[in-house]
Amino acid sequence: MTKIAIIEDQALVRAALCALLNLESKLKVVAQAENGKHALELIATNTPDLILTDIEMPEMNGIELTREVKEKFPNIRVVIMTTFSRTGYIRRAMEAGADAFILKEAPSTYLIDTIQKVMLGKKVIDPELALSALDDLDPLTEKERKALYFAGQGLKTKEIAKKLFLTEGTVRNYLSEAISKLNASNRIDAVRIAQQKGWL
Repeated sequence: MTKIAIIEDQALVRAALCALLNLESKLKVVAQAENGKHALELIATNTPDLILTDIEMPEMNGIELTREVKEKFPNIRVVIMTTFSRTGYIRRAMEAGADAFILKEAPSTYLIDTIQKVMLGKKVIDPELALSALDDLDPLTEKERKALYFAGQGLKTKEIAKKLFLTEGTVRNYLSEAISKLNASNRIDAVRIAQQKGWL
């Protein structure tokens, strides 16, 4: 029996996935959460064999959750399931330690098959998605990404500096570098480009 935790912020999707997986005799949903932060609390008490998680969620996204789970519970398998086939997401998800990356529009049989393969120690990623991810390299450093993320939240340079424990000059440099690397006209344009690529 494979014990599964479903992490998805949309209640209807979460309920549908739960119902679908519980129809399988060898699968059992033991926990559900609406974001990564809540998921970590549940995982500690329910110890699932596998988590099925969305990417875009409040509090903590699926990629951050994957990284945390792999550090704290290395034996738990992680399948990321998303609507977005952004190449940056795929690369970052696999770097965080995800065992599989699949799209929500995939047939239910593909999801079940993916879970079975992952539990056998295999990695699963759509070949076309994998190729596109290899072709589209993320030029941002982690600090540039964080500065850009907060800029996208509407924070001013001074506020970003406080959040990242940096000087305002350093934050301006990171933002300037990010704008330059993305060939953007300003920080808002850089945020838009990075989000489209899945780098934020």
